[in-house]
Amino acid sequence: MASDIGRPRKASNSADTKKRLTRAAAELISSGGIQAVTVRNVVRRSGLSTGTFYHHFANKDDLLMYFVKTESFCDKKLKSPIKNISDRIIELYMCLIDRYKELGLDFMKCFYTTDNKALCAYMGEETGEFLPDTVMFRCEEEIKKAIAAGILKPETDAHLISRDICTIVKGCVFEWCLSDGSTDLCKCMKRILKNYFTPLTHRTV
Repeated sequence: MASDIGRPRKASNSADTKKRLTRAAAELISSGGIQAVTVRNVVRRSGLSTGTFYHHFANKDDLLMYFVKTESFCDKKLKSPIKNISDRIIELYMCLIDRYKELGLDFMKCFYTTDNKALCAYMGEETGEFLPDTVMFRCEEEIKKAIAAGILKPETDAHLISRDICTIVKGCVFEWCLSDGSTDLCKCMKRILKNYFTPLTHRTV
């Protein structure tokens, strides 16, 4: 009978396997920074095979995306009333920004790049629609509610507005990364989004 000594045990199920890979990545980030996260290092640290890695993640960026997508934005409870739509959208996106800041500047500088296909897919569209559970999807739903309530002008294009807001936020994050964190990310985003919503408001509320 062949001996199993020295062979990494298979995880009991797919979820366990994925957890081992993400835990290995988290340990590498903790000990060596974001630069230490490579497919080879994650595989070695987790005791799993390269094939197993690619079964769960397309590449390193896809793995790092796991740390950004912590929960569904559709479940987020917002305190700002719909009549204050700009504050409500800012509050929604602050959930994402807070997560970015929690991950840290070094993480985001390596992650927020034009070459990151996982980020482009997540912060983009699929067949003209935002992916369910994303911040853009929730944003569009909130914009639609504001239009229906007469807060925003009836001719407002909810999808286009949501795309614009996503672009604004991505620009603020890039500026934060480019400035090595010297830009006040939260203040910058809030100011620009407030100004963006002003001409869209149907009436003073």
